Amino acid sequence: MSTSARYDFDTVIDRRGTWCVQWDGVADRFGVDGLLPFTISDMDFATAPEVLTALRARLDHGVLGYTTWQQDDFRSAVAHWYATRYGTEVDTGRLVYGPSVLSQLSQLLQMWTAEGDGVVVHTPTYDGFRKAVTGLGRELRGVPLGDAEALERELARADAKVFVLCSPHNPTGRVWTEDELREMGALARRHGVAVISDEIHADFVHDGYRHVPWTRIGGDGRWAVITSGSKAFNFPALTGSYGFIGDPADRAEFLRRMETAEGLASPAVLSLTAHIAAYRDGAAWLDAARSYVAGNLALIAERLNGAFPELAWQPPQAGYLAWIDLRPLGVGAGAGTDGVAGGGGGDRVDDEALQRVLIEREKVAIMPGAVYGAPGFLRLNAGCPRSKVVAGVEALVRGVGGVR
Repeated sequence: MSTSARYDFDTVIDRRGTWCVQWDGVADRFGVDGLLPFTISDMDFATAPEVLTALRARLDHGVLGYTTWQQDDFRSAVAHWYATRYGTEVDTGRLVYGPSVLSQLSQLLQMWTAEGDGVVVHTPTYDGFRKAVTGLGRELRGVPLGDAEALERELARADAKVFVLCSPHNPTGRVWTEDELREMGALARRHGVAVISDEIHADFVHDGYRHVPWTRIGGDGRWAVITSGSKAFNFPALTGSYGFIGDPADRAEFLRRMETAEGLASPAVLSLTAHIAAYRDGAAWLDAARSYVAGNLALIAERLNGAFPELAWQPPQAGYLAWIDLRPLGVGAGAGTDGVAGGGGGDRVDDEALQRVLIEREKVAIMPGAVYGAPGFLRLNAGCPRSKVVAGVEALVRGVGGVR
């Protein structure tokens, strides 16, 4: 039996009425209930059966008391995952734990920056980074994706203290090569800038590409990796993330802050259970999910490019988020707010007009690129049964055709 045949991704699971942000909370962002959502980056699939079995066994124990993450079952599961998935040996003595990737980011920013300091990111930018950085009173400084000269200019500024790297990149799905990562690491060390590498999308890299963990790049610079199995295995509601911090003193300070100032000495036991099961027994499910999502993304490419050949849209290198540039069709043409280059031509159709058509006529919710500083783009979540993807891309084609 093939790996994909062992798991069912086609069956629609009704998530409505489960306090689900994507389905039940769609009106909070789009102002209308009942839309078919392709929004927040979780998937409509049940998590791996191997994870569910482990969770049920833990619940059957019946006692859900205070828990420690600093134990061999968790450490060895992480080490096993990095060895088998990335061919990388990790020092589990550098491990840290936190309730979420963004909470870890916030804590590290408070450790390594002061109010008003510069924090460098690639643009377009995941909106969670923007909120974390500006919410702490730091200055967010965007660098266009792939522009090494602009990156060095920003890192060279005297008050630039941290470079937040998204690896693979959200929202574009870009997978960085080892040479690119080493170049970025050298630039950061040259200018004394700490690197925080968010690698939560790493487990969903598609065939033909390879994720290189920053643990292999950081060397003796100041750096941290923040990540979680929750994105790839679809259990974000359990909370829980982990990471690695290169410098022993920084690691000790991070743990002190988490355990004292934040009062987070005990992690969520079900998150630990899920991580251990996923990393020990979930690889086959994840590979099947990636393959299925790759089929979804190929379907989107075929339908979009068939309707609008000038798009020449290609699926992302990682993840289940289709980042779609509509500027060649005249949608959102012009420069983005975060320095994203303009493109296309003809009469400009603003993003708001397209969103009105998608919401009011097509009854779908698709994230506008302006959320990430990139007008003229859309981010469509393809982590769902194929029937939903078909409905979404058909609505998008009709919607775009209706505003051109």
